Amino acid sequence: MRYRKTMTATALLSRLLPWTDRAGRVSGWKLAAFIAAVLPGLWLGWLIASGGGGPKPVTFAIHDTGTWALWFLIATLAITPLRRIGNWPKLILARRLLGLTALAYSVIHLGLYVVDQHFDLGFVVREIALRAYLTIGFVATLGLLALGLTSTDGAIRRLGSNWNRLHKLVYPIAALGVLHGFMQAKSDVAPATLMAGLFVLLMLYRAAHASRFGLTRAGLPIVAAMAGAATMAIEYAWYALATGIPAHLVLAANFEIGDEPRPAMLVGLIGLAIAALGGWRMRGTSARPRRRGDVRLAACDTPRTATTTG
Repeated sequence: MRYRKTMTATALLSRLLPWTDRAGRVSGWKLAAFIAAVLPGLWLGWLIASGGGGPKPVTFAIHDTGTWALWFLIATLAITPLRRIGNWPKLILARRLLGLTALAYSVIHLGLYVVDQHFDLGFVVREIALRAYLTIGFVATLGLLALGLTSTDGAIRRLGSNWNRLHKLVYPIAALGVLHGFMQAKSDVAPATLMAGLFVLLMLYRAAHASRFGLTRAGLPIVAAMAGAATMAIEYAWYALATGIPAHLVLAANFEIGDEPRPAMLVGLIGLAIAALGGWRMRGTSARPRRRGDVRLAACDTPRTATTTG
């Protein structure tokens, strides 16, 4: 009896590990997501410990953790389109971990800001209330917290169909996060522009999937081109409306060969790479993949008991 209890406890522990599936087996997708989640934090810690964080290491860490929170949020949003296009059903196992990682870096980002203000909570509250970019970032963090707290299997069962409606908030939360990135970046908005372009690309994949055309071999390159063009438009609009830098010169730079690729080019190339993946995975199949019941994107993966939507 004691041996049986020990085995049961061991099996339960194995299922709770972040890199195992529900059966307690190691999942390659979850293991990769776990490694990706901890590496930026370890690298940041090493940089600060070795003096690589500059004269203001806390400020450096604030910007770095905020950037990683956005990247992991974008990665979370990418799970569903990549699962459909690449025909990788088990990729869904990594979604909850990536979503919670985005939440963790966002909370650390906010916590470091409090540290940088010497724990003067009254001042922090006033700054969040008075500065628009801080208000937007704080609202996005609160939204991620709400999604994270309802990412457990128990919460999914209790909320039922409302869970899907709640977790669709991940889309406006991501948009707010990208806007926060633009506003705090000031003049150098290349990383924020790249994130915005990838966000548009992922939203276009969802729109294509919901339409009668679907994610087809012919449609994926068109989506890539549209996302690249939208990225150029976003960059132009930002420089035209929010800075004194001539926006037409920034737009013209997209059509010149430079030392570094522009965000619009990177988004287009990423879209074309995904189109190539889709074309390879769809070879020998019908032009339009069969649509199956599929949970819309949220900050966590979904247990077998959850309601699915198209």
